[in-house]
Amino acid sequence: MAAELLKIHPLNPEGRKVQRAVDILAKGGIIIYPTDTIYGIGCDLMNRKSIERLCQVMNIRPQKLDLSFICNDLSQISEYVKRIDTPVFKILKKSLPGPYTFILESSSRVPRILNVNKKTVGIRIPDHAIPRAIVAHLGNPLITTSIKDDDVIKAYTTDPEEIYEDFKHTVDLVIHGGPGNNIPSSVIDCTGNELVVIRAGMGDIEQFV
Repeated sequence: MAAELLKIHPLNPEGRKVQRAVDILAKGGIIIYPTDTIYGIGCDLMNRKSIERLCQVMNIRPQKLDLSFICNDLSQISEYVKRIDTPVFKILKKSLPGPYTFILESSSRVPRILNVNKKTVGIRIPDHAIPRAIVAHLGNPLITTSIKDDDVIKAYTTDPEEIYEDFKHTVDLVIHGGPGNNIPSSVIDCTGNELVVIRAGMGDIEQFV
């Protein structure tokens, strides 16, 4: 059966439509959704079977599992990372919500959830109402990765209807929240003594250099 294509207002997400996405996630579904950077694909962090299926869809080795957590706010982050030093916390507070992925040391809870010995985790709080509303209603982060395109020139697909055609037989829901961007988030490693920019994407990275 083909996936559902659901239009949600990007600035004022309709509650019943957000709940539809949450219901699908709660039943183990995989969804595609907009962010402040590019469209993402993800599932409920607490559903291990969904994570296994997500790995199959995106051709990711479960042992590697270099996926990010989409969180709603800083308080939710604290459940999945070790104690954050004050300087790093100030940077997170200043930068989030925003187009950044921060690599932090994972708490002891993460390996138990994922059944993978992960020492670090990528954390995102996108500056976009749709994914944050979904996470807030779900009560758990989304575990997620980016929608990439095979086109050498166009690395990331920006048209949600085109994304739907590509993924309608492999996911359960594609959220149409308007055109996406084609630049990914900037990735900042916060695990060492100094911040390291792993990937320069959207957002001001001068503050991290």
